[in-house]
Amino acid sequence: MDEQKRLILAVVLSVLVLVGYQAFFVKPPDPSSLPQEVQTQGEVQTKDGEAAPNVSEYKAKTDVAPETVEPQKKNYRTIAISTPLYHIAVSEAGAAVKSFELKNYYQTNQKDSPLKQLVPKELNEGVLSFDLERQSVPGLKNAVYTAKTDDAEINVSQGEKNLEFIFETPEGIVVKKIFTFKADSYLIDCDIIFQNGSDATLNDTLVVSIPGIYNEEVKTRSKFAFEGPSAFIGNEFTEINPDDIKEKNTYIGKIDWAGYSERYFFTALMPKQKDGGSPADAKLFLSYDNDRVISHYIRKMEPLDKGLQGKYSFVFYMGPKSHKVLSKYDNSLKEAVNFGFFNVIAKPLLIGMNFIHDMIPNYGVAIILLTIIIKLAFWPLGTKSYKSMNEMKKIQPLMMELREKYKDDKQKMNQEVMGLYKTYKVNPASGCLPMLVQMPIFFALYRMLYQAIELRHAPFFGWMTDLAAPERLFHFNFSIPFMDAPHGIPVLTLLMGASFLLQQKMSPATGDPMQAKMMMLMPLIMTVLFINFPAGLVLYMFVNNIISMGQQYYIQKKLA
Repeated sequence: MDEQKRLILAVVLSVLVLVGYQAFFVKPPDPSSLPQEVQTQGEVQTKDGEAAPNVSEYKAKTDVAPETVEPQKKNYRTIAISTPLYHIAVSEAGAAVKSFELKNYYQTNQKDSPLKQLVPKELNEGVLSFDLERQSVPGLKNAVYTAKTDDAEINVSQGEKNLEFIFETPEGIVVKKIFTFKADSYLIDCDIIFQNGSDATLNDTLVVSIPGIYNEEVKTRSKFAFEGPSAFIGNEFTEINPDDIKEKNTYIGKIDWAGYSERYFFTALMPKQKDGGSPADAKLFLSYDNDRVISHYIRKMEPLDKGLQGKYSFVFYMGPKSHKVLSKYDNSLKEAVNFGFFNVIAKPLLIGMNFIHDMIPNYGVAIILLTIIIKLAFWPLGTKSYKSMNEMKKIQPLMMELREKYKDDKQKMNQEVMGLYKTYKVNPASGCLPMLVQMPIFFALYRMLYQAIELRHAPFFGWMTDLAAPERLFHFNFSIPFMDAPHGIPVLTLLMGASFLLQQKMSPATGDPMQAKMMMLMPLIMTVLFINFPAGLVLYMFVNNIISMGQQYYIQKKLA
């Protein structure tokens, strides 16, 4: 196989992998290897305030999941809390979060855009509610709590503030849900307290639910960047495709956190650890129905006799899926920034891009400089590749003569071509191999640039106001083939296509007419492929091509 065949194979392979690798490479781990028994680390206090012993074993049910029901019909309030980072609204109905708006992020990059809302309107019951698996507390499922505040609005401009919700049954069981909001953090502490004033022992299982919407629109988006339930179980990051829930709906083990992930944002529930210990064994049960995916964090409670109190502490996170933000916290939430198969390469690239941005606050410039650094790192490989291509160019006339001479005898032609390679000490694979070695870097950059929240609504210059979206100069009111809305002139993408064409012109000509036609089509194919890709990725590819052409021109001049 000569140089041109290998080059075509490499380019076609890269296109196929670029479009389809996520469907084949990014798979959730098999939960069958996780422990099958669960334990609890709930804190139960006696009348004297001493902690009761933990329950050592509990096998959770796998066929029980709480249902969404309407709260008891009565007047209830919604308390609004504002911090420098977000606005949150917590309803007395279920003590659930009904709204969560991020102050530093917007729905779109338009001037009149509303703030980014993390609670979809379809989730009218709210998020981060809880229940008991066996319904041991009458009325808890649809309880209306009482907020222990007279204020409808609470401002947390500095420090932290608590907000307590309380519910009491006629039998004497008191349930409290206490939020702690912090001015400088997206983390929200939450204590769930049960006080048993009834005559019966309270022996049940706590279920905290994190719902998300997974409709056709989300399903289409998730083909390129995962959206859906995610968790950190047994020190492993786990993404669960909602379409796979029917086959695997239960995960058992040490759950650091569980939640629902969007492309750029996520919601997570993290059980607090006692004295820095490891997470409690628990169960994650998932359900998917009517476009609604719910992650149920399930943990066995300590039995509560009359007069005892049990306390279960959690941390909620609702905010950006930003490595910069999450790395500030001393926990495993930063693992939510995960780039799948290429995570080991993509994450250092993200850190490097952010480092450059800290010095030059423009992510377009950061991408350009990162591309230059990568090209310099692979400069020796590129030089070797272009030298090989130059050698192939020199023997191209001889190869064309051999093809013409032995056109009716393919076996003899191949033998003569191999002899030609040996005589002139040319290795056709040496030109293709460096490109294949660099493929993992390209795929890692693709995944990183597509998912990095830092590029969301980040401007470069001129018409490129969002590096995470396709770039368009002007907006037309008519559709263009192969182009997603908005429709306009993809200037940078066209420049990138032109750079592919120039690269093709600089490459050695092939004696095979069919191969020549295929090579001429490749710039067009790549342009159509990239027309709907984020501007940041197109910018990387364009700069990479320009530097590659410069290096190729330099090598050709040097060896001429």
